[in-house]
Amino acid sequence: MITIRDLSMTYRTAHGEHHAVRGVSLDIQQGAFYTLLGPSGCGKTTILRCVAGLERPDAGEIMIGGELVFSAARGIWVPPHQRNIGMVFQSYAIWPHMTVFENVAFPLRHKRPRPTRAEIRERVRRALLLVHLDGLEDRPAPYLSGGQQQRLALARALVSEPRVLLLDEPLSNLDAKLREEMRFEIRQVVDRLGVTTLFVTHEQIEALTMSDVMAVMKDGLIVQEGAPAAIYTQPAETFVADFIGRTNFLKGRVSAVEEGGEAPLALVATAIGALTCRVEAGTREGDEITLAVRPENVAIVPDDGDAANRIGGSVETVVYVGNLLDCVVAIGDERIRLQLHPSVTLGRGASVQLHFPIEHCLAMRR
Repeated sequence: MITIRDLSMTYRTAHGEHHAVRGVSLDIQQGAFYTLLGPSGCGKTTILRCVAGLERPDAGEIMIGGELVFSAARGIWVPPHQRNIGMVFQSYAIWPHMTVFENVAFPLRHKRPRPTRAEIRERVRRALLLVHLDGLEDRPAPYLSGGQQQRLALARALVSEPRVLLLDEPLSNLDAKLREEMRFEIRQVVDRLGVTTLFVTHEQIEALTMSDVMAVMKDGLIVQEGAPAAIYTQPAETFVADFIGRTNFLKGRVSAVEEGGEAPLALVATAIGALTCRVEAGTREGDEITLAVRPENVAIVPDDGDAANRIGGSVETVVYVGNLLDCVVAIGDERIRLQLHPSVTLGRGASVQLHFPIEHCLAMRR
């Protein structure tokens, strides 16, 4: 549904050039919920604005629904209002002088050919019903809550029945509880309509819980693309592992490699001791690597066990956060973070044995 090839965009200012997007290519399938995730300034919003036609790239091509809407080489440029897209901005862009009905009806009244009044009323009614704002048609937009304004912006984006929905960090202005609720509501609406969606966010939880496919961006490039679970459990490099979720990193050197099985294993010498972990094909003895393990995968085991990857340490901090205990264990000069069930009794200064399961220890060379 959306195809981008070799897209590049450079902003030129008095302070020089900034390469916002560097030759990005991606494909978004019909009906998919695709997320661009990354820190501020990585280029994700620039890509979204290029798809919308709000920015004109320097190079590359963009296709929407099989139609070429931009090609630098061929001189093709389709203006935003002819691309049949719906967009929700970070600020919602709700018109305060209009009622709920008038806000949603606005795109239809400027559509060509223009629908009849009866058609406009019916389509606005369906859009408001879809986002649970039915009955509020006559309410002035400023009298809506933050969550209602977000729903209003979504209804306005969908009322024209666009072939593509673009979401530019639409949840960033909501409080934590409402943000969680709206994640599920937006996904339900998108699934119900089957509309192809391109979503931009810097929040990892939003990307993990809402996406069919996500792409992690850094410095204008996509560094990894795939299903949320695959990216979380199999990060391609340390930047991805660090950006998506919390991760313990240990510098190490490969002292032995065991080939065979589903994936090669290696014994890695680290500052906390020798650990066996999964490694990439082609890893050799003497290679310097970074070992990554998620806090939720580190376990406390009995002192009398004989499991591999057992290392002793001392509990430094225990923080209760409701659904878990967020703990830090000191092992020499290193600090290992782990997450435990809140029912666990653990005191500061206690000596513990940590287990680093081999299947959850990932060695990376980048």
